[in-house]
Amino acid sequence: MKWILLAIVAILVASVVHYTLPQTDIVRITDTYEKRVDVGENRLFWSNASSGFSTSQPGRDVFFIQTRRDDGDVMVYRNEDTGWGWPPFFKFNTSNLQAEANDLRSTGEAPQWVRLRHYGWRNEMFSIFPNALSVEPIASPAEGKGWPIGTIVVLTLLVAAIWAVTVRIRRFFARRRARREA
Repeated sequence: MKWILLAIVAILVASVVHYTLPQTDIVRITDTYEKRVDVGENRLFWSNASSGFSTSQPGRDVFFIQTRRDDGDVMVYRNEDTGWGWPPFFKFNTSNLQAEANDLRSTGEAPQWVRLRHYGWRNEMFSIFPNALSVEPIASPAEGKGWPIGTIVVLTLLVAAIWAVTVRIRRFFARRRARREA
């Protein structure tokens, strides 16, 4: 039972980390648009409504960026401010990012590839979209994603923190056991 509980906790922590840490996709922007969205049961995966939106209205306008990957798959990203909330990207440049994405639109005949940083997941069944953080034009998909230095640093610090807590817990119980035996 102990191992099952630990596995569940590990899966939950890994899920939060995977959702939150930025990822990079190499894509071609095909369209950008703005849509009125009524956030419902999937509100956990949308930015906080107070991040640049009126809280008195039931819906809000959200920017979207439609893309196509090198292998032909399509991917849709939302583009909204994170504000001061979670995850702590402090993103306040939604309109500027939408203008950059709109300027980088291209067709299949004359592709303009971009490196798009985002966080989050895409789930079509629940209408969950990853949130775009930045776009950067690149020469070709072969230019690649690069090393995710920030992600490596965060994961290293997370592992170090887990290790430190584990060591202290083991020492606590070892001292407690030693006192009982003495």
